[in-house]
Amino acid sequence: MWTEIPAKEFCASVRDGTHDSPKPVESGRFLITSRHIIGGQIDLSNAYLISIDDFEAINKRSKVDRWDVLISMIGTVGEPCLVREEPEFAIKNIGLFKTKGELDGKWLYYYLTSPQAQALIRQSSRGTTQAYVPLGALRDFPVRVPRDREVMRAITNVLGGLDEKINLNRRINQTIEAMAQAIFKSWFVDFDPVKARIAAIQEGRDPRRAAMSAISGKPDAELDALPPEQYDQLAATAALFPDELEESELGEIPRGWICGALGDICSFTAGSAFKPEHQGSTEGDYPFIKVSDMNLAGNEVFIQSANNYVSRAQQSEMKAKLHPLGATVFAKIGVALISNRRRLLTTPTIIDNNLMSASPIEGKSGKYFLYSMLSTIDFNTLASGTALPYINVSDLKKVAIIRPPSDVWRTFEAKASSIFSMMQALTAQSLTLATTRNTLLPKLLSGEVEVFGKSES
Repeated sequence: MWTEIPAKEFCASVRDGTHDSPKPVESGRFLITSRHIIGGQIDLSNAYLISIDDFEAINKRSKVDRWDVLISMIGTVGEPCLVREEPEFAIKNIGLFKTKGELDGKWLYYYLTSPQAQALIRQSSRGTTQAYVPLGALRDFPVRVPRDREVMRAITNVLGGLDEKINLNRRINQTIEAMAQAIFKSWFVDFDPVKARIAAIQEGRDPRRAAMSAISGKPDAELDALPPEQYDQLAATAALFPDELEESELGEIPRGWICGALGDICSFTAGSAFKPEHQGSTEGDYPFIKVSDMNLAGNEVFIQSANNYVSRAQQSEMKAKLHPLGATVFAKIGVALISNRRRLLTTPTIIDNNLMSASPIEGKSGKYFLYSMLSTIDFNTLASGTALPYINVSDLKKVAIIRPPSDVWRTFEAKASSIFSMMQALTAQSLTLATTRNTLLPKLLSGEVEVFGKSES
């Protein structure tokens, strides 16, 4: 059997965060708002720090603990998040469901993500210019629960198992992407293979072997144990790097490499206006993405899904530009610019006018080389405007870069291709798991699908 009880009875208490605006500091604890709850996770990338005194003052009223559930109350209302680790942040304009433990926290989180609960949250929202959910509505919010807690446990175990695999894939992808970025930095920022060759010559060692060690991270003994094909490939890569640095306008760079500008290796294309009458379709020939689509689960590196799609006829009617597969997209205006997020397109895509894309110029760069280079550039240093930061294409084109010979960046492109392909495969698997979870969730929470050998409805 099932029942519905108000959240204030299901939970130990229901509160909200501070409504004040403590001053940012250089060292302290994070303060998060509704916009930092993204896809069931806390995104601290553009959260700011507040003093320990302010942190403790907020926590006297609304301290967040492990297994509590947070929910966005302003703007993108209804985004829930289960606090799975001991938190080190305070909350502002966020609803706080203080649960009675892990099981209740997991149940409430999954319930709040269900279509039924999301519809009720939307009905509870107020405001015209900016939506918000009153605290009273959160306290009285009806929570559907099975009377048998073993049923509750079994359901959360099923859904939690799927989420654990999705989270594992996400962590693996974060590690893999960090590896790709580390290789890019080693080759094209720190020039480690070149410096290794120089040091080896000075010490009377084999410069090629030194570069091979720098590239692979393997000492001589491990190099000798490599299969012949792998050894030869590594040796060929090491041979691409010179054994000398020379002065340039950007400091010392490898001999034969040149100083240039970002506009030499890529073309920038602005997004298109996205009128409300063209929005809302979940099917179509082309995805039409906004800044918010970068936050969708599965879109951490590649844009794999979107909230809006349009047909070829609509695309033609709007005269909207198609941005090619392999382009890197990023925010060009507003707060989203500050977070320096980059995403790779996996299909021809339309982007809205708060975004911009960079596409590699044939023969000058590749999609992964360009994505990696863009990821090393802090767009905050290029931003103009105070109330609403923005970047100009002319400024982007002028960003100074060091350009390696074609065979060097092409070798990196080939190496990165296998890394990014693995990431894309894991992301696709996670999307399949998420679809399974989202299909099961309302059926499990309603009792339509049994978790034991008997009906619980």
